[in-house]
Amino acid sequence: MPGLGGGPSVALLQTGNLGLQLGIVVAYLVVALAIGLVAYRVAERGAEDYYLASRSIGTLVLLFTTFATLLSAFTFFGGPNLAYAAGPEWILVMGVMDGVLFAILWYVMGYKQWLVGQRQGYVTLGEMLGDRFGSPALRALVAGVSLLWLFPYVMLQQMGAGEAIVGLTGGAVPYWGGAALITGFMIVYVVLSGLRGVAWTDTVQGLFMLSVVWVAVAWVLAGVGGVGAATEAMVTARPDFATLGTGLYSPQFIISTAVTIAFGVTMFPQINQRFFVAESSTVLKRSFALWPVLVLLLFVPAFMLGAWAAGLPIDVPEGANVLPVLLNEYTPTWFAALVIAGAMAAMMSSSDSMLLSGSSYFTRDLYRPFWRPNASEDREALVARVGVAVFAVLAFGASLTRPGTLIEVGSTAFSGFALLAPVVLVALYWPGATRDGMLVGIAVPQVVYLAHVFVPATPVAGVPLFARSYGGWDVALALMVLAALLTVGVSKLTTPVADADPDRFAVADD
Repeated sequence: MPGLGGGPSVALLQTGNLGLQLGIVVAYLVVALAIGLVAYRVAERGAEDYYLASRSIGTLVLLFTTFATLLSAFTFFGGPNLAYAAGPEWILVMGVMDGVLFAILWYVMGYKQWLVGQRQGYVTLGEMLGDRFGSPALRALVAGVSLLWLFPYVMLQQMGAGEAIVGLTGGAVPYWGGAALITGFMIVYVVLSGLRGVAWTDTVQGLFMLSVVWVAVAWVLAGVGGVGAATEAMVTARPDFATLGTGLYSPQFIISTAVTIAFGVTMFPQINQRFFVAESSTVLKRSFALWPVLVLLLFVPAFMLGAWAAGLPIDVPEGANVLPVLLNEYTPTWFAALVIAGAMAAMMSSSDSMLLSGSSYFTRDLYRPFWRPNASEDREALVARVGVAVFAVLAFGASLTRPGTLIEVGSTAFSGFALLAPVVLVALYWPGATRDGMLVGIAVPQVVYLAHVFVPATPVAGVPLFARSYGGWDVALALMVLAALLTVGVSKLTTPVADADPDRFAVADD
């Protein structure tokens, strides 16, 4: 499918403006770094402050740090590209269905996790489940699966940054240069600031990106004659864009994608840990109530820009990102560069949270239980910072191979995380779950899904085994059902281990 992101973008600006382009990008990243330095000065040095900002986040910051953490290359390049290629229904998938679905899951799962975390002091999902079921193996399995799928999503941000810089500079700065730039800033920023700095910067970046996307819409629409003219041109060029459910957007695709993304987001380490950080239940409840509104305020303009571009006289080469091309045509040089700088900062705000959460999963669920049980908090924080650098560098190396488009890489990671959600739901609300049920419910669907990702589809008796979808339905949906059934079924056939304690999840609503 053309234009889903995965190749270099058309040059935004003339090479003579290279200094201005890169200056705006670097200046924006330096501002983010400065905020991180301020956070470092006021932060405590313990591991809990580094990972969770001492559970002291208020409504505005919690809402926008969650929001900005989800702003990524998948949103700013993959989303408009998909709307440009297949139509504006992508707003229905991401803006409406996932905005609402994730808000519901934030309440059903996130609020229960917050109650448990406040009472027991948990930092990671693996720590919470391992303690509840008396199983270091379960704790390690959750951490291992999470780190496995976190890796391609960090890589996706680096791929997006590389493509953005190529488009911004007309190829004067190569793909690897853009990926290296954001990787270097991510490492320095996360090592210094921890979650407090990440959350503060996310709030600034979220507000900034909402503003510039709406300004971009106003500028483009002013150049083409308004909403009516842009929509008429789109429908004239692509009549199928005027009909709901045509082409790619079958009911199977819409439902499969919305469900796997919403459930997958809930299990993303950088999102799941935000269920622990609110300073009060009121903060948490306000945040998930406002979430659908905030999502629509960003996704509607961003994805409509991609859809409108299909009817405008611009040339978007195969594999290019549509948003930089559109901005180059209809907005001034400095503004186009500013939007790309903001998009890169959004990628960084996703990646820094991923690296921070990934390091906490490594240190809390692998390093401390299996290597250094008696490690001090200072030692743990040091190991976490080293882990951030190593993980980022490895992801950077993998990003240079460019294993797929932004949409392909992102959707693979979403589905891998989504398989964890039914198991966690069972654990949170059913006291009868056992350690063995949890282990089987997580491990078996993950192995089957990995086979569908890495083994080529092979027809057997007319059935394409290891295909990623069947009849338009994502295989991950079936595996989510399998995960829940295995967890319940095996739990009914096994007995709890001696160290299991269902009372750890027996918490009352505030």
